[in-house]
Amino acid sequence: MSTSYKELTIYTQSHQAPERLDKLLSSHPEIKTRSRAQKLIEKNLVTVNSKPAKPAQKINVKDTVLVKIPISDSSNEIRPYKIDLDIRYEDDHILVVNKPSGLVVHPAHGHEQDTLVNAIVDKVQGLSMGFAEKRPGIVHRLDKETSGLMVIAKNDVAHLNLSKQFKEKTAKRFYWALVHGNFKADKKTVESYLIRHPKDRKRFCSDKLKTGKYAKTHISKKATYLQNVSWIECELETGRTHQIRVHATELGHPLLGDIKYGSEKRDKRLASAELRKLVQNMDRIALHAFKLEITHPITEKPLSFECDWPKELKHLLELLKES
Repeated sequence: MSTSYKELTIYTQSHQAPERLDKLLSSHPEIKTRSRAQKLIEKNLVTVNSKPAKPAQKINVKDTVLVKIPISDSSNEIRPYKIDLDIRYEDDHILVVNKPSGLVVHPAHGHEQDTLVNAIVDKVQGLSMGFAEKRPGIVHRLDKETSGLMVIAKNDVAHLNLSKQFKEKTAKRFYWALVHGNFKADKKTVESYLIRHPKDRKRFCSDKLKTGKYAKTHISKKATYLQNVSWIECELETGRTHQIRVHATELGHPLLGDIKYGSEKRDKRLASAELRKLVQNMDRIALHAFKLEITHPITEKPLSFECDWPKELKHLLELLKES
């Protein structure tokens, strides 16, 4: 999906100079807010005298400010999608949902209009759409095959604040996973640099040359079972794509049901026929984002949310405990 742009030239009036760039941009009717102005600057869509811009820099009357505003393609307009959402918290600024496995977070090839974003557009009237963004309100994500808690920003101010919390690692995310093997360490921290797998672009792997994106996962063991399966808890210090899946697999403990990362042979070797059948038919991976800690973007009140295993994984856990 290509994006077209409308170019604006914005001038500083004599009574405004010197003016902060983000404040100047926010006064324009096609930008309106400082958070949107900052987003444009962050995306390198603003230049001052043909040079890259910074939000806090001062602009004078003789400066030339050029802005490229993305234009939405009506054929790619995000349409409402009516599904029941498991809403755990909502106010005027944020929405916290328990995303089910099987639901894609934002529009992409093959899932243009049946995503969490489309469901949110249906649920939240007046949701800020940003500038031709396909991810309104989204400040973090979960894989399609993963369930659990996500916070959604309902306006630009909340979006900017929450994005900063995730970037600065003050927002905390905790996951439960069921993995193959006896996880021996009570606690373990894994650090690596993730890149796309050289033989499969849909997978990621750690790069020994450290050219990828830094990823850090704190893992603690909660239980081990006779079926040679462990229940682990993971706290993300970074939020890279497939981070837990890669780190667990490279430790020799792929997640149950994670065929993409090589669990299929081990899934078939589970001793219990009932357990084996359940894992092979569950059409998801055994990963659940059970806890989320954030600071409210407006009130600055600390918020913590938790949700138990979904029923298909709870059933799986019960079988493991019985075996």
